[in-house]
Amino acid sequence: MDKNIEFLYKYLNNASPTGFESTGQQIWLDYLKPYIDETIIDVYGTAVGVINAGKEYKVVIEAHSDEISWFVNYITDSGYIYVRRNGGSDHQIAPSMRVNLHTRKKGIVKGIFGWPAIHVRDNAKEETPTLKNIFIDVGAASKAEVEEMGIHVGTVATFEDGLMELNEKFYVGRALDNRMGGYIIAEVARKLKENKVELPFTLYVVNAVQEEIGLRGSEMISRRLKPDVAVVVDVTHDTQSPMYNKVKDGDIACGKGPSLTYGPAVQNNLLNMIMDLAEEHKIPFQRAAATRSTGTDTDSFAYSAEGVASALISLPQKYMHTTVEMCHKDDINACIELYYAFLTNLKAGTDFRYIK
Repeated sequence: MDKNIEFLYKYLNNASPTGFESTGQQIWLDYLKPYIDETIIDVYGTAVGVINAGKEYKVVIEAHSDEISWFVNYITDSGYIYVRRNGGSDHQIAPSMRVNLHTRKKGIVKGIFGWPAIHVRDNAKEETPTLKNIFIDVGAASKAEVEEMGIHVGTVATFEDGLMELNEKFYVGRALDNRMGGYIIAEVARKLKENKVELPFTLYVVNAVQEEIGLRGSEMISRRLKPDVAVVVDVTHDTQSPMYNKVKDGDIACGKGPSLTYGPAVQNNLLNMIMDLAEEHKIPFQRAAATRSTGTDTDSFAYSAEGVASALISLPQKYMHTTVEMCHKDDINACIELYYAFLTNLKAGTDFRYIK
C-alpha cells in the first residue's frame, strides 16, 4: 500500500471527536512533517504546518479535523446510558450502531445503541428514534458497573465504522467530513515538497478543531495567523440520491469535480482566479450558492481581523453525518490538483480588493 493511502486509512479510522481531536492531529502531523518546515499547535489542538516561515505575504489552506460524536449525559440505575450530541450527530441512525466510549483511564470501552425488537413494537404507533429514547448498552447491569468501566457523565462516544472502498470509485466511512479535507491539504503539501516548489509566500497548512460546534478552531487560529488569503476545503451535499430537492439544495454530483461556492463570505476576485485556473488546467468543477454564510470555516477566516480574502473548495459527499459518508476518488484528486494550481500560480502581494 502506498504511504499516502496507508496514512489515509490510519487517519480516517482513528476517532477525533470534537474537543478530543489530539490523536488524529498527531497522526496528521506525523505524516505532514517531512513536507513542512515547522509546526504551530494552539492550546485547543489546531495543528498548523508552516512552509516558508517569515514571508510578509501569508496564505492559508485549511480543513477541519473533528468529527461528530456523543456525550454521556445520564446513566440509569440499570446501567443504560443516555446521551446528548457533540456536534450534529444524527439520532435517527443510532439504533443498532456499535460505539466506542473513550474513557480517560481505561481506554476504549465497547458499546451499542440498543433498540426494541420489531416483534414487541406497536406498528400502529411506531416510535421513532429521538434523543429522548436512544440509549447505549455496554453490557452492564448497574450504574456502578458502568462507572467501574471508567464511564461517567461527559465521556465521549463515537460510532465504530472503518474506511472502505465501494465499486473502486468511492471511499466510504464515518468522518470523511472533514478528515478527507485534512488528507487533501496534506497531499498538497507533499506534492509541493516532492516537486521542489519554492513558494514566494508563507504557506500555513491548517487542520482546525471544533468546526462541528460552530467553527471555533478556525476562529481562534485565524486571529493568530492573520493571513492575507485563505482557501478552505470542506464537504458539501451530493444532491443526486433520493430525498434531495435540487431546487432548494442545488445540483451537485459526486464524480464531477469540487464545488466552488458563491456567497458574501467568498471573495469574488479570489474565486474567479480559482475558477480560471480550473478551466486552464482542465480540472472539472461545479458551482454552488450560499445564503448568508457558507456554514464552513471559510466564514471564520473571511470575517477575522480586518477581513481576509477567502474562498471555499467543497468536496461532494453523499450521506453526510452518517457512518457511510461517500466521496469519489476523482473529486479528491481534483481538489488536490486545484489547490496545487492555485498555490503555484499565486503571486506574493496579490491584492484581491474590488476597488483600489
